[in-house]
Amino acid sequence: MKLVECVPNFSEGRRPEIVTAIRDAIAAVESVTILDVSSDASHNRSVITFVAPVETAVEAAFAGIRTALERIDLTSHKGEHPRIGATDVVPFIPLEGATMEDCIALARDLGERVGRELSIPVYLYERAAKTPARENLADVRRGEFEGLRGELGTNPARDPDFGPSRIHPTFGAIAIGARPFLVAYNIYLGPASNLPIAKNIAKAVRGSSGGFRYVKGLGLEVDGQAQVSMNLVDTEKTPLHNAFDFVKMRADAEGAHVTWSEIVGLVPERVLFDAAASHLQLRQFKPAQVLERQVREVTAGGESMSGFVASVASSDPVPGGGSVAAHAGALAAALAQMVAGLTIGKKKYVAVDAEMKEASLKAVALGNALAALVKRDAEAYSLVSEAYKLPKEPADAAARRSEAVTSALLKAAEVPLETGRAAVQVAEIALLVAEKGNSNAVTDAGVAALLAEAACRGADYNVRVNVTALEDRSRGDRLSAESMKLVKTVADIATRVAKRVEDALSQ
Repeated sequence: MKLVECVPNFSEGRRPEIVTAIRDAIAAVESVTILDVSSDASHNRSVITFVAPVETAVEAAFAGIRTALERIDLTSHKGEHPRIGATDVVPFIPLEGATMEDCIALARDLGERVGRELSIPVYLYERAAKTPARENLADVRRGEFEGLRGELGTNPARDPDFGPSRIHPTFGAIAIGARPFLVAYNIYLGPASNLPIAKNIAKAVRGSSGGFRYVKGLGLEVDGQAQVSMNLVDTEKTPLHNAFDFVKMRADAEGAHVTWSEIVGLVPERVLFDAAASHLQLRQFKPAQVLERQVREVTAGGESMSGFVASVASSDPVPGGGSVAAHAGALAAALAQMVAGLTIGKKKYVAVDAEMKEASLKAVALGNALAALVKRDAEAYSLVSEAYKLPKEPADAAARRSEAVTSALLKAAEVPLETGRAAVQVAEIALLVAEKGNSNAVTDAGVAALLAEAACRGADYNVRVNVTALEDRSRGDRLSAESMKLVKTVADIATRVAKRVEDALSQ
């Protein structure tokens, strides 16, 4: 399941009954979980944080916006926080299983619907922005409701991305976007007498005054202490530990010291892992090394399908084509097992009952082997990457590096070769169940054969690309030759299965 977080901000923080109505409208949508509701009377603003599957996230956000339209009149709204609408901003944030591209698509779907159904001007911001000029929310919100009301319809530069080019008389306009997780992070510098230092450091750290582009910062006095208050709006571009190190360095230089720090609200575990790895100077640390993560994966039955798809879609080179080929083979085995299962115990197929039981068991074993190869392929790639990072000098180090690279490349070729071998066996089971299994599921057997062929061909690509990278390609000739032979075999089997399917469909 792909999950996203959504954090709509509403221009109402003084009338709890209205905030509750908005919250209830969001919560009424199926599969939505409200994580937090925060209201600030001086800002006259409320923030509702919810989590939802991508399938219902737009509907939930729309329900909140529609309720705000019905209950908030921005012409009588006063508050410290800048705003352009009754629902001011609606950001989507990817959680585990989802990608930034998913959130961009959600933002645009919601924007189109709000503009079309509610006649509200919609501006896309941050990662969802259609132009660089609208990436920064402050630029989108420039002039606030009152200023935008005067410019819409007269200044083409302020035309919305969706909806009418005129302000909604009571709602105003809305900014809808996609962004990484925002981390609210505060660092304390001792007594309030250090407030001037905190303000100097905040000015130095925030992007708007030449600091870190993805940091917003203020120097404040909080409970008698000097505080550097920061919003880290993209912890991939500016990690939390980078901000901490900078503040600490500047504080030390100005005669103050960091006494403690705090995270306000929720934080992705990745942010803390990155900070720990940085300060402990861990090399090649991976979140998979965390015990609890491995335990969660085991107790949850392994990585979810959506999680695997999201991992493939990321810019990380693993899992890549080899892992996907193995995954396709595992799916082929599952389909072949299904067809065998639909045959077992049926009177019409009693003559092949034992054969189908054996085929089912073999499909299970092959499926398990291919599922393991998904991870092994990614691990093999990592070994190649690490080998290439070894030093090239002096001469003896270069020789060790060369041999390590060769060994890693051969391993990286052997793993997909195993995938190819297994895929051929899966194709053979697909042929068996297509010819002798339940005729009502012959097309499923056909899909199994197609997937098995794709798995074998994909594995072959990975065998040969690693062999090609060898300094002495002859060391991998045997692997390439066997892999190409497997492709020919699986293609012949898939052709026979396809003929069986077409014959059944033409009857």
